Amino acid sequence: MNEITQPHIATIEHDGRRYNVSLRIVFDGIEYVGRLWFADESWDDLGLPDRGAFPGRTKEESMEAARRLTTDELLRRHRRALAEKRKYNGLRRTTDEVLSKIRYLNQVAISMRAGLLDVDGAAQEIELTEKQLHILIDRLAEHAGVED
Repeated sequence: MNEITQPHIATIEHDGRRYNVSLRIVFDGIEYVGRLWFADESWDDLGLPDRGAFPGRTKEESMEAARRLTTDELLRRHRRALAEKRKYNGLRRTTDEVLSKIRYLNQVAISMRAGLLDVDGAAQEIELTEKQLHILIDRLAEHAGVED
């Protein structure tokens, strides 16, 4: 299953505010790719993503690379994220999830055709992933045009 994890990496302070820094890690079918997220402790939102990526063969490898960043490097990445802040994060997150599910669906189909997965198991996984995609597609309209 293509799961997304977001472990805590650090806490930083910027302009008198504290930010929890986490690493959103997704398996893209080839490797694990982590992206930093900065969430203001006083807000109840998912935060702001950094565009830099931390690829790894495992989740742990991706996390180790992110944890090697110094506080100064995290602050610079936070400033970059603020400068490049997206206005429609809900739509972006849902779109990213749709693309991730499509990649996963393709990987299951490729593995099935290559004989790496049995046909019945792959068919069930494809059906489940299609249902998840439909749910995500239905959510796109509620996020479209909404700044967050």
